[in-house]
Amino acid sequence: MTTPVQLHNFVEGQWLDGADGTIVSTSPAEPELVVAEGRMAGTAELDRAVAAAARVKREWARTPAHERGAILVRAAGLVENAAQEWGAELALEEGKTKPEGIGEVLRAAQILRYYGNDADRDAGEMFSSPRRGERILVTRKPLGVVGVITPFNFPIAIPAWKIAPALTYGNTVVWKPASTVPLLAMRLAQALADAGLPDGVLNLLIGGGAVGNRIVEHPGIDAVTFTGSTGVGRKIAAAGAARGVPVQAEMGGKNAAVVLGDADLDLAAEQVMFGAFRSAGQKCTATSRLIVTDDIADDFVAELGKRASALNVGNPLHDGIEMGPVVNAAARTSIQAGIDRALDQGARPIAGGQPYSDGALAAGYFVPPTILELPSQSPDVWREELFGPVLAVRRAASVDEAFALANDSEFGLSAAIFTQDLTRTLDAIDDIDVGILHINSESAGADPHVPFGGAKKSGYGPKEQGRSAREFFTHTTTVYLRGGEARK
Repeated sequence: MTTPVQLHNFVEGQWLDGADGTIVSTSPAEPELVVAEGRMAGTAELDRAVAAAARVKREWARTPAHERGAILVRAAGLVENAAQEWGAELALEEGKTKPEGIGEVLRAAQILRYYGNDADRDAGEMFSSPRRGERILVTRKPLGVVGVITPFNFPIAIPAWKIAPALTYGNTVVWKPASTVPLLAMRLAQALADAGLPDGVLNLLIGGGAVGNRIVEHPGIDAVTFTGSTGVGRKIAAAGAARGVPVQAEMGGKNAAVVLGDADLDLAAEQVMFGAFRSAGQKCTATSRLIVTDDIADDFVAELGKRASALNVGNPLHDGIEMGPVVNAAARTSIQAGIDRALDQGARPIAGGQPYSDGALAAGYFVPPTILELPSQSPDVWREELFGPVLAVRRAASVDEAFALANDSEFGLSAAIFTQDLTRTLDAIDDIDVGILHINSESAGADPHVPFGGAKKSGYGPKEQGRSAREFFTHTTTVYLRGGEARK
């Protein structure tokens, strides 16, 4: 890419320049390289988008579910066909490696296809009535105009897993993506438009946090779904409660991997590395804490240190790169500050820990893959989400202590347990309080046909994906259905 892509907002079926300042998207690997640029949406574009979504919401809701789904299936094909090109653009703009970028685009297509086929599944329930001549039906209706606010770290997959169910269940959408990754948002909106989505059903507003705030506060928005930081998510939940509108928020994680002495240690090392350092640790489900039992800790931690130090870090578009940069300078600064604070508080570096001092890695927003073994007093890094390639390690004297350490967090999104003991696996299922539990696989990962979301302070409102998405994007109407006397 030599010429920056021109960014536009998508409102009422038209691609428009905004009126609220310039937005510039640069490559985190080469910050001087401009990937895309354009004008941000302002209040006028937001008002127009909400009005357009409200104007068509009844017609879209009354469109047969199979017709709505057919549009999503067509969009899935368009996204799939563009996976190589868009995956490279994703790597350039967001920083994950090119294979990961291509994989994410393909995951977006998979999500669109899953929800595109939802009309072939049940659409409600029927119950017996205690009264003669009557049936009780529970039907589902869309909420109306849904505000969608998405993060930078999965710039096409997370939007797909919010927008696809919103649309398939008959809602219209006003969407604000993260301002750091607007290009892939524009690509997804274009695919849905090209697939035949009627004007006004999906509206894309590119801009900063102010646009998101206006969406949350707008009286024409009937519900909000959000993925991002815990602090912002709590503010959105409070604002939604004040307005009396539903909010779905997927927020922070401080996910633990627990490696027990009977585990397949080669598998565990591989999977912990994947969980900690894929996407430079910028996943809400990334492995950021590791608990290892004493009997294997010395050898296992040393092996992880060797693997982390050997990771091929560099430009995510280059072949053979295993980890790219973090998303921007602010993220790099914040992550390194967290590492420095942990070292000051007594953490022992096993790998990384110091910033790159020269060359392309110093010029870009790269953070070395870092493993820190912590003393028993638990530095801040044990509980604070750094959202980067940093793994904090503690040792446990017993399985019970290991599980207690895994639960030692206000978050409860995901965890991974490595063991070949069925009894310990069953204990982990009972004892570890998370929304997603992996047995002998990395803590990161989500499939579109099963629920996704956390326990404790990692989530608010119904879970995402699978049939759980219906619990947020629709409400029930209980219908008491009774006829009169049949005419003879």
